[in-house]
Amino acid sequence: MWCAAPLASAAPPAEPPPVGAAVGGERLGQQGVQVIPTGGTPRLPTGLTGMSWLVADAGTGNVLAAYNPHLRLPPASTLKMLFADTVLPKFDRSAVHRVTPSELAGLGAGSSLVGVKEDLDYKVEDLWRGVFLSSGNDAVHVLANMNGGIEQTVRQMQERAGVLGAADTHVVSPDGYDEDGQLTSAYDLTLFARDGLRNPDFRSYCATRDAQFPGAVDKNTGQRGTFGIQNTDRLLGKYPGLLGVKNGYTTNAGSTFVGAAERDGRTLLVAVMHPTTYMKVYDETAALLDWGFAAADKVAPVGVLVQPKTASTGDAAAAASAGASAPAKAPAKAAANPAAKAAGRLPQAGPPEGESSARGVRSWSAVGAAVACAVAAGFWVAGRRRRRWARGAVATLPAASTVGGSTALGASASDPETAGPAGATAIGRRD
Repeated sequence: MWCAAPLASAAPPAEPPPVGAAVGGERLGQQGVQVIPTGGTPRLPTGLTGMSWLVADAGTGNVLAAYNPHLRLPPASTLKMLFADTVLPKFDRSAVHRVTPSELAGLGAGSSLVGVKEDLDYKVEDLWRGVFLSSGNDAVHVLANMNGGIEQTVRQMQERAGVLGAADTHVVSPDGYDEDGQLTSAYDLTLFARDGLRNPDFRSYCATRDAQFPGAVDKNTGQRGTFGIQNTDRLLGKYPGLLGVKNGYTTNAGSTFVGAAERDGRTLLVAVMHPTTYMKVYDETAALLDWGFAAADKVAPVGVLVQPKTASTGDAAAAASAGASAPAKAPAKAAANPAAKAAGRLPQAGPPEGESSARGVRSWSAVGAAVACAVAAGFWVAGRRRRRWARGAVATLPAASTVGGSTALGASASDPETAGPAGATAIGRRD
């Protein structure tokens, strides 16, 4: 029997930011809440529990507010955004690949799976739906092996992180599975999301709410069936204007989430890492998005999301090596609109034909069931010094009630991550 998501989890192993100037501006390296109010600035939401969070304008790159944005924490499946940033442009989405047994070897115990089977053919686009919707580590491993292997993909992801300016990130596995030393930050996750949303394919996959995934071959009829998969992003289709991007949960990382939403021509990004309970990652993201849209023109930026490095900024070698060794198993996919990338704009792209996406607004009141049961999370004991750095110097939030009327989301027993269909992450599992 599947149990609902955990109500609480132990603090993950946190590390202070690397020594040196903080990427994106001095204030982003300071502990506590960073916000610069101007006239008429709405108050920040109360009750935020995330160990780290950040609100940014995706178009301008301005960071509107942040809390310990460079604190290094385990990423869970949000690291799959960096995997997609690195590998997605290399293969045509219509290319077909036959999965071998070796490509499914080495999956971590309890990994979330979409249901990829050996000795069957899959389109590249089906594998990416498995990555984005079901957070399938099996789909990640197949694509990583198509890309030359796990080790090469991890190396290229680390190089891509460097190109993006993500100095807090250390990659150990391509899927976000809990590994010693695998860390990132809210700031870096926001960079990964911003970069990915410039790619129309990335944008359409993360906006897809449900799809059909290729199944096994019927032994009696010889016909291959399909089964439905659903996006485990709880805000998709519920928060107005949400575009994606990626959620994650592991025993050690707790809940992590990066969300992007568009309103009146403005796209905001919010990253939240390790709130005190599972569903709070969505509630707090929604509250910060509400605040960001209300405050975007009424605060001074506390920092900036850096632009990817190019040859002109002295990083030509890293940029080249990040894509130099892609295997020739499938035709290369054309890159996203270079003009849009250069301008920092996010190209608009709907989902592929036959897929549903987050269009329109559903009533948040439809999500009303409370979490069914609590499960004790495993403890990963961090040093007292690290915990004190993360929790000890908490700046006082401006007193206020929640901005924008955000409604808390309760977990439903039919939710993909809690009820346990193909691709769901069980309690105690790791992404």
